[in-house]
Amino acid sequence: MLSEIPFDLDRLSGEQLDRELVRVGMIAELDAVSLYEQLASMTDNPLIRAVFLDIAREEKTHMGEFQALLLRLDDEQGQELEAGRKEVEEIEGEL
Repeated sequence: MLSEIPFDLDRLSGEQLDRELVRVGMIAELDAVSLYEQLASMTDNPLIRAVFLDIAREEKTHMGEFQALLLRLDDEQGQELEAGRKEVEEIEGEL
């Protein structure tokens, strides 16, 4: 459920380190979304469920902030994100 940092941050420097730090933040937010949504699905208490789902939505906002930041730091990431979007549209058009 909870991810580990997939590389040694001490071996990176400068812009590369900044990009990877943002990606680690993204991993943490995605883990948090998954955790809170799983917890929400496990309870029968509507208030607890609602609070978990509200927090999960906030984590999705944080994920969006990190994504916006990463797109400023990594031009290739932006290009590949757009390529991925187009591939999904192509697949959808084939269905």
